[in-house]
Amino acid sequence: MKKIKTIRINTIFILVVVFIFLCLIFKLVWIGTGNIKVKGRTLSDFANDRDTVKRVTTAPRGTIYSRENEILAKNVNSYTVIAILDENRTKDPEFPYHVVDKKLTASKLSPIINMSEERILGLLNTKIKSCDKDGKNCEMVSPYQVELGPGGRGISELTKDTIEALELPGIEFVGSTKRYYPNGNFLSYTLGYAKSNDEGDYVGEMGVELFYDEELTGENGYVEFQADIQGYQITSVPNVEQKATPGNDIYLTIDTNIQMFAEQAMNKIEEVSHEWATISVMNAKTGEILAVASSPSFDNNTLEISSYYDPFCSYTYEPGSTMKIFSFMAAMENGKYDGNAKFKSGRLKVDDAVIKDWNGYGWGEITYDQGFHASSNVAASNLALSLGRGPLKDFYTSLGFGEQTGISLPNEGKGLINFRYNTEIVSASYGQGITVTAVQMLQALSVLSNDGVMIKPYIVSKIVDPSTKEVILENKREEVAKIASVETVEKTIDLMRGVVDGRSKMSTGTGYYIKGYDLVGKTGTAEIAGGSGYLKGSYVRSFAGMFPGEDPEIIVYAAASKLSKAKTLQTAIKSLVKDVGTYLNIYGDVKETDEESFTVDSYISDSVESVSKDLEGAKIIPVVIGDGEKVINQYPKKGSVLNLGNKIFLLTNSSKYKMLDIKGWSRSEVNTYAQFLGIDVIFDGTGYVTEFSIEKDTEITEDMILNVTLNPKFVDEVKLEEKKDEKKES
Repeated sequence: MKKIKTIRINTIFILVVVFIFLCLIFKLVWIGTGNIKVKGRTLSDFANDRDTVKRVTTAPRGTIYSRENEILAKNVNSYTVIAILDENRTKDPEFPYHVVDKKLTASKLSPIINMSEERILGLLNTKIKSCDKDGKNCEMVSPYQVELGPGGRGISELTKDTIEALELPGIEFVGSTKRYYPNGNFLSYTLGYAKSNDEGDYVGEMGVELFYDEELTGENGYVEFQADIQGYQITSVPNVEQKATPGNDIYLTIDTNIQMFAEQAMNKIEEVSHEWATISVMNAKTGEILAVASSPSFDNNTLEISSYYDPFCSYTYEPGSTMKIFSFMAAMENGKYDGNAKFKSGRLKVDDAVIKDWNGYGWGEITYDQGFHASSNVAASNLALSLGRGPLKDFYTSLGFGEQTGISLPNEGKGLINFRYNTEIVSASYGQGITVTAVQMLQALSVLSNDGVMIKPYIVSKIVDPSTKEVILENKREEVAKIASVETVEKTIDLMRGVVDGRSKMSTGTGYYIKGYDLVGKTGTAEIAGGSGYLKGSYVRSFAGMFPGEDPEIIVYAAASKLSKAKTLQTAIKSLVKDVGTYLNIYGDVKETDEESFTVDSYISDSVESVSKDLEGAKIIPVVIGDGEKVINQYPKKGSVLNLGNKIFLLTNSSKYKMLDIKGWSRSEVNTYAQFLGIDVIFDGTGYVTEFSIEKDTEITEDMILNVTLNPKFVDEVKLEEKKDEKKES
């Protein structure tokens, strides 16, 4: 049998081990209760003073553009200058990330942010009291960072670039944004506006900004980091960052030049007393809204708004005699119209009511064609009674009256097409007792420019992801329904031409006649309802027109409530039609050549001299920027189609650029020029350049701001027309 060995553990050894173990436990407890200090601070204080900070990075809101890619609404960056003072920010002395030379930094920044060197230096030498948790062991230390205000607050992108070029260690920027509308009081209701909410996010509250708020709003990101008790970032701990996703960009169908013409026309209306007014221009073939001007209007940047509803799509009103276009068409489509048939004008008894022509006595026995020219209520009433309630209402409904068009604008009105009794039927035929919107009128008028097919109006051409350039949505011509025959359309256009060209002595629209322009149209004067009846002497005056009548390209509709001078609407619309016709070269004003348009080629790397000579020979105006010999950039790009007399901008390989004479240029032309120069522009007014702040031949530098005064181009022509009207009235 083996002998078992017994190992005995010394009692003293056991006691020593237990003692060491107890000492370790005591040490840990001692440390945990805050008895170890590092630079005067306990570990528990250090742990308690650490915090995880999550800062939201606001996503840029999408930009709104015109059809020519001119910016109509955008986010503008502003910055606050920050100086990092904590030396711990720097890990490598060769590449400092804190302010090293405070005096040099102050002297360099002083002239840029408009603060004295002493004031900046005082901020850079700021000290704060730092104590432990118990308020003991205090010392004066530099804060992690300071803000260089007030001069360093709200600086522009250009100023930021200037400061960055100095390469001053420790100088950084905190960015913020605001929504900015470069053109001020321009397309105000259509654009609407966006305001910052309590979280700092921009939210659309009117117009396209509201309707497409979700599309314009991006997805916010964030930066997560460890901060000390004073809120400053602990640089030794890495950040966690999720980048923000910008909102989508929206491109409108609005043509800024045609919009400018509409605004100029509205300026004429605003010179006389009125309650509200709307003027709109639409591409007659596609349904694209090219311009919308409203009064009262507002500056989208300052938001002094008297009404939050858009006269173009939200106001509903009785349209008056412009509705005769469609009641006469209804009679034609139902076989109830004979233009040569005669009727007794003046008065018509319908049940217990007496329908009167607008002059109270009529024109005796006239034909129905003449009745249209004269805007006879009796003629329209006779046709309506022959039709009956059902066919008339059905035709109105088929044109979209009584329903929203679906245009991409908020608060669109429906109007009311509801009549039963004979008196209501006849009043509906001449536009009383029913209500419409301006955009409904445009949609209905499109039937006349598309061989009887109604086209849906639209104001947004596409929505684009700015990061990927993917087209999220694209709108195109949309046919709603076939409403009328070609014969009905041709007859109606001929009747509308007679209203304007004065073929009948009683034609009501001769004040809209423009020699050489085949403008066809219909006038309207509707009494305004109020209380238990109509307001005496208060009217909504309107004009529905298109040109050229032979094959309409443009539809114009205008309405104004309580306009004190009826002739003003004529003057405004005639000016608008002339400007749009000239701009679009509809009537071929350039007679030196058979060509009406010019297709742009690529001129990059070509000789400036030869390109300029070729363009001038093709009736295109070359705008040469710089004194270089070669073209290094151009606008418009290859493939663009221009009207003769338009400009092509040619940037040359020059070392310096001098200010050109831009008098007479349009807003969009000035914007293009400024983008090539890399300078900011501030506009005042609408129209074309009459004054500009940078003297001709001045060498351009990046810090320059170009102030431009705009005024209507055709002021003298409009004044001449007004004088003619005044002579006729007298």
